Amino acid sequence: MTVREDTRRTGPVRGRETCRIAVEPAELTAHHLVREAVFVHEQRLFPGSDRDAVDDDPATLHVLGFVDDHAAGSVRLYERGPGEWKGDRLAVLPGRRAGHLGATLVRFAVATARERGGHVMIAYVQQPNEPFFRHLGWTRVGDPFDYVGQPHVRMDIALR
Repeated sequence: MTVREDTRRTGPVRGRETCRIAVEPAELTAHHLVREAVFVHEQRLFPGSDRDAVDDDPATLHVLGFVDDHAAGSVRLYERGPGEWKGDRLAVLPGRRAGHLGATLVRFAVATARERGGHVMIAYVQQPNEPFFRHLGWTRVGDPFDYVGQPHVRMDIALR
């Protein structure tokens, strides 16, 4: 398997948390299954599938988060313009939210965008998750807005 792996820990966790960019077809399938479980079945934000044209772009990076080698989270990131990256579709399976996998995924995405020359990363965050992102160093930009029927806020983080 050819993947990039990050084994940094973010503090005490219930299991070993790692992230890597999904490359193999089975990894991409696992990435999409995590998103489907959270955004389609649990939160009912999308009917049938949350996939869109961004997923089909070969430049999009699909990241898988693992707890003790079991796929349990995902996030995707992509460059929107020179130096501006966007992270979205952050998902952690319900049974794995007690640890720090969400923070590990966000930090991995930020580090990856920085390593690829990014100067800023943005995300549209469900409004109840704003404090989580603030804790990770993100800043809210503007007023809340509706996205797929839920209040979201734009947040960003400087990468340089």
